[in-house]
Amino acid sequence: MPRKTKNTKKQSKTETVRVAAGNYPVGDFLVRLKNAGLARMKTVEMPHTKLIKAVAKTLVAEGYLADISEKRGKVSVTLTYRRKEPILTEIKLVSKPGLRVYIKASELEKRKDPSILLISTPSGVMSSKDALKKRLGGEVIAEVL
Repeated sequence: MPRKTKNTKKQSKTETVRVAAGNYPVGDFLVRLKNAGLARMKTVEMPHTKLIKAVAKTLVAEGYLADISEKRGKVSVTLTYRRKEPILTEIKLVSKPGLRVYIKASELEKRKDPSILLISTPSGVMSSKDALKKRLGGEVIAEVL
């Protein structure tokens, strides 16, 4: 039997982790926010896109995120905590790459849920409250409970 020899090459202990945004970067961003809150992390980084930045700004305006910063092609967001519990705990993706969901302003009026919808309108990404004030409809990105 051949004798096994031990590999003597030293391996580096630091590895670079590449994160691919995948097919639906906004959905990936929102799921990362939810998971970061459940893991009690303070910040989340994602590759920069206009839509991700607009969604993050909307979440800051609604009080779910504390801060946004941009560095070298990445968006870094800071989560908001109240009494050591994350405010952003439940996000449901509504539109997906294979099935887009749209809502009219008249349908927004009929909704009586306490949840907030993130809507991509012709005037930009906004919450359902703001879209209702401006009488705009659009693609429903996600529902924040």
